[in-house]
Amino acid sequence: MYKHILIPTDGSPTATKGVEHGLALAKALQAKVTIVTVTEMWSSFEITHEVRLGKPNPLASFEEKAKQASAKILEAAAAKASAAGIDTQTVHIADMHPAEGILRAAKERSCDLIVMASHGRRGFRRLMLGSQTAEVATQADVPVLVVR
Repeated sequence: MYKHILIPTDGSPTATKGVEHGLALAKALQAKVTIVTVTEMWSSFEITHEVRLGKPNPLASFEEKAKQASAKILEAAAAKASAAGIDTQTVHIADMHPAEGILRAAKERSCDLIVMASHGRRGFRRLMLGSQTAEVATQADVPVLVVR
């Protein structure tokens, strides 16, 4: 049925539920898995603030911290996959809106299913906080399984 599953994660407890569910499904289907995390671009306001504080090369510092955090997130997810006996690829997409990065990863890697978690926010809270899952689900060219 599904041959290549994309599992996005930000390392949060909610996203971890999506990782675990996606890995269980991949194991049952004997599907290939790619785990992705996406870090957003740092705003010019934040960079300017850091420069005003006198911090040297704040952009390089931010990028290094994002790279380290992403590696930690992906290592944890890959360890879960390894423990379940599932071979995975991990991908960090930098400087992109999360939903956009997830959709790009799915397309570039020819994934035929995206499995991701949702906080389940509704109404005003969803409007104010946004929903990467809702954005992916409405824009994806492949099925999206939402785990809560």
